[in-house]
Amino acid sequence: MFARERKTAIAEWWWTIDKALLGALVLLMIVGVLLSFAASPPVAERLGLSPWHFIIRQAMFAALALPVMLATSMLPHRAARFAALGTLIVFLILLWLTLKVGVEVKGAKRWVSFAGNTVQPSEFVKPAFAVIGAWLFSESMKQKGVPARWMAMGIMLAIVGGLLLQPDIGQTALILATWGALLFVSGISWFVIFGLGAGAVGLMFAAYTIFPHFAKRIDSFMNPEGGGNTYQVDKALNSLLEGGWFGRGPGESLAKKVIPDAHADYVFSAAAGEFGILFCLFLVALIGFIVVRALIGAQQQSSLFARLAASTLALQFGLQCGINLAVNLNLIPPKGMTLPFVSYGGTSMIAIAFGMGLMLAFTRKKPEERLVTGLPAYRSAVLSPAE
Repeated sequence: MFARERKTAIAEWWWTIDKALLGALVLLMIVGVLLSFAASPPVAERLGLSPWHFIIRQAMFAALALPVMLATSMLPHRAARFAALGTLIVFLILLWLTLKVGVEVKGAKRWVSFAGNTVQPSEFVKPAFAVIGAWLFSESMKQKGVPARWMAMGIMLAIVGGLLLQPDIGQTALILATWGALLFVSGISWFVIFGLGAGAVGLMFAAYTIFPHFAKRIDSFMNPEGGGNTYQVDKALNSLLEGGWFGRGPGESLAKKVIPDAHADYVFSAAAGEFGILFCLFLVALIGFIVVRALIGAQQQSSLFARLAASTLALQFGLQCGINLAVNLNLIPPKGMTLPFVSYGGTSMIAIAFGMGLMLAFTRKKPEERLVTGLPAYRSAVLSPAE
């Protein structure tokens, strides 16, 4: 099945995939399942659930996410682009529908319910936008006069508008950062990048003025003594400190037992209390390896579209990890951003698996177009470099 001389889709995939990058992503997924054993039982007990509730669900999500990532990584570039386009259209519509039919949690409508399960459309919009934005940018760079960048900006504004109305400031910041990453990797001038950065800062000031809950988070972060609710952040920092270099041991952390979101947004802090700073440094190094490896693989692609798409997906992944870690370390106000593959959450894990599958597809060493009918692979001599 995996023999180099075999001309099957699986054999071709195996010999062209970046195995180190794939292995690192699978390892991160396994770490997420293992950490659910340490972080989630106290949360489940506080909610009156079985101690195994979140552990079982996290394992189920991982079991679904892995085949999604593997199947997506097998797609040729053109098929990956169409998959991203279809995903963007469907979930952008759902993103706006949440404003009317969404499930409201803590004053925000970010989820839609299907058969008793909730889905957060913005999670799927993020990787899809990174790929479609990269395609539009590559087209504008190849064909002068094509308003592809303006189209990409229109899509970005449609996403940001829906997110701000939910409201979801954290995801808005990540979409804007993805847009900035696209501008950066496409070689746009630093003057424009700094100008757009200043605009983003202005947008954050506007959000501070318009959204009371966002202003409250900023005020609590800037002035913890002012009476704001910093309970969860304080307990997360206690968990980071109590673990020391080697941790207190599985099940022995005291602070994680009182962190409300120890299994989700603050799983990194829970891990520090259980397994120590050295384990956390390993986790950060693993994330860093994934980002750097993907960026290196992107630069080895002959297709401009593949280079932009893989680079943007890698930077988006790294930015989301960075935001989550910064919140855990109390470097920025809480954002409600998950740690990819590690935090609890079905929508997040499946969506990230889809995005990482796309990244693996765009970093394959010898990407080849394949007939839709499943005939043996062939190298096309007529496809444009951006295909």
